[in-house]
Amino acid sequence: MEIILHAFDGILTVMLMIATGFLLERLGWFGESSILLISRLVTQVCLPTYMLTNLLANFKHDQLLSMSSGLIVPILSMLAGYVLSKLIAKAVNIPLGRRGVFTTCVCFSNTIFIGLPLGIALFGEEGAPYVMIYYMVNTTLFWTLGVHEVSSDAGNPSPLFSRGTLKSVFSWPLAGFILGVIMVLLEIDLPKPLFDSCRYIGSMTTPLAMLFIGIAMSKTSWKEIRFDRYLAVAMLGRYLLSPLLVIVLLPFFNLDIMMQRVFVMMSAMPAMTNTSIVARAYGGDYRYAAMLTAVSTCLAIIMVPIYMWVIH
Repeated sequence: MEIILHAFDGILTVMLMIATGFLLERLGWFGESSILLISRLVTQVCLPTYMLTNLLANFKHDQLLSMSSGLIVPILSMLAGYVLSKLIAKAVNIPLGRRGVFTTCVCFSNTIFIGLPLGIALFGEEGAPYVMIYYMVNTTLFWTLGVHEVSSDAGNPSPLFSRGTLKSVFSWPLAGFILGVIMVLLEIDLPKPLFDSCRYIGSMTTPLAMLFIGIAMSKTSWKEIRFDRYLAVAMLGRYLLSPLLVIVLLPFFNLDIMMQRVFVMMSAMPAMTNTSIVARAYGGDYRYAAMLTAVSTCLAIIMVPIYMWVIH
């Protein structure tokens, strides 16, 4: 019971911040320029500095080397999820134009804007680097396999690998993580004033990210959401199939217990917010993608405490 209450505390903390962004957007506080500013601050400034200072403060050379063994679990689970979700999409006869979105929703989770802040709330600073390991796999496969799937389903197939793909994969948060890893491995420290400045800037990651999610949810047209079998199957895939694949794989690999718990929780996060952006760019059903993202974000209130109980 204590574990479930702790999970509720974590998700409630996050949801209150999301609700603040939702309310302020409805009150007209944010224009398009301010929304763009928040997004850029989180992804290009706050997250990179947070990952850098977190690694330098909490990890040593040998610890980082041992972390690399964990990459295999998210890789295998997402590839398995990709194959199974394509089969499920055909079995339940999801319409063309939506199958790519459905597959991407099932396979890939929101590991940055929701996963990282929630991971910190649930596991503390120790869990953040494990979130980034999952994120590296998640973002790489999304911008290659996921984008190719969505674009092919929409009739405008994109190549698996391109210059644009590389630009999307090597994001600012990943750059901060990689820089932190290099500095820890080489045992290089930042000067204290610079470290403290980066730490303070990085501490804004969670509140700004949650405000952004609240703003995005406020702009969602809830009247357009249709609770049909296609939506139900997508949510079962996101919150049942994806975590189950991770849980099944974990006994075959000798991973740190914290890493195991973080991987399960990251696989049980809401759908990627970028899915609707990709669908719109390639002519797919971006409204369906936005609907899946919004509904899966709301369902996190229920599913996160359940999986916190499962992993303990």
